[in-house]
Amino acid sequence: MVVLSDDDEGKYLVDATGEQFGIVSEVDEAAGVAYVDPDPGIVESISETFGHGDAESDDIRVPQESVANVTDDELQVDADL
Repeated sequence: MVVLSDDDEGKYLVDATGEQFGIVSEVDEAAGVAYVDPDPGIVESISETFGHGDAESDDIRVPQESVANVTDDELQVDADL
């Protein structure tokens, strides 16, 4: 089972085919949820990479049960989104 942490902020969300869907802007460790910004601007991308992002209303909510694998750069889901 994957456990999400603040260290996952700034990583890309990718599906089973490797397609990127955004960058993790925030992780709520207590709830086990990653919030993914589907369309980050350059400033947001840099902030999120360094763990300074915040979830916004248009962010995608990804429960940790949906995450199949976590690498140094990505959160990978099994589904083809």
